[in-house]
Amino acid sequence: MATIKDIAKEVGFSISTVSRVLNNDLSLSVPDETREKIFEVADKLNYRKKTVRPMVKNIAFLYWLTDKEELEDVYFKTMRLEVEKWAKKCNVELTTYKITDGIAKIPDTIEGFIAVGSFSDKELDYLKSITSRGVFIDSTPDPDLYDSVRPDLAQMTKKTVDFLIEKGHSRIGFIGGTYHNPNTDQDEMDIREKTFRAYMKEKGLLDDQFIFCHRGFSVHNGYYLMIKAIEQLGESLPTAFFTAADPIAVGCLQALNEYGIAIPNRVSVIGVNNISVAKYVSPPLTTFRIDLEEICKNAMELLLEQIVEKRKTVKTLYLGSELVVRKSTN
Repeated sequence: MATIKDIAKEVGFSISTVSRVLNNDLSLSVPDETREKIFEVADKLNYRKKTVRPMVKNIAFLYWLTDKEELEDVYFKTMRLEVEKWAKKCNVELTTYKITDGIAKIPDTIEGFIAVGSFSDKELDYLKSITSRGVFIDSTPDPDLYDSVRPDLAQMTKKTVDFLIEKGHSRIGFIGGTYHNPNTDQDEMDIREKTFRAYMKEKGLLDDQFIFCHRGFSVHNGYYLMIKAIEQLGESLPTAFFTAADPIAVGCLQALNEYGIAIPNRVSVIGVNNISVAKYVSPPLTTFRIDLEEICKNAMELLLEQIVEKRKTVKTLYLGSELVVRKSTN
């Protein structure tokens, strides 16, 4: 196994300098070329290969969500915290920019970015003008240029339908939010609703009157939409609902409980994301567990592949999920 002395001999620098560089001593003033050379040789000689991490500077974290959106759906807050955690683990210097800052606030000196949220074509054009190194989490706005990592929501939707059909349900409803298109400022159909409609039609079970959607993925939105479904459909209420996110599902459970509608004996409910309260609501929620830690870890690794390893091939990564069955379904 190579030692610091071996590396120092090959690069032509002192043992002290090599040691301080490999331990990311930022007080050491040496040219970037020197640091890069030392890390390259350390990598070549397999010196502590898994733990040696050069500092990667000037990485932007584009958190393109409003404070309200984060408050309404803990999914995004968890994602933000995971990105920040993996940045520290991977020795990445991360600067956060929010949608309220505006795209022009992002300097053209960044080495790359990790992005969460919806971006307009104009904003994407600006990003393209300053860097080709970037990873989008939860969306794929430009699969020809930028990497992306996202949960496979379409597959989750199909698995939900299959699960409910196997349980004997044929009258299945959908309650969800909408996608806000930043280019048109209009609400558009979310991928979960699109997939639900297509798959239910394929199964010969689609009924438009069982689908309720409105902008937002909050508890309030779920409560509002389930009340609307109960009042409009009465005895024709579906025997099961797939909801686009756990906060929506929690609101649906509240509405059903208020109306005295038995869960799951009369109506089963399935959510997405397995947030912390999912196991404590009444009844405990059946939901898909999305591994946000793994998603954010992969996003950071993809970005480092682009920057450190100079990878040019673009990658789009879809991660699967696990259905956690609890008492809100039968």
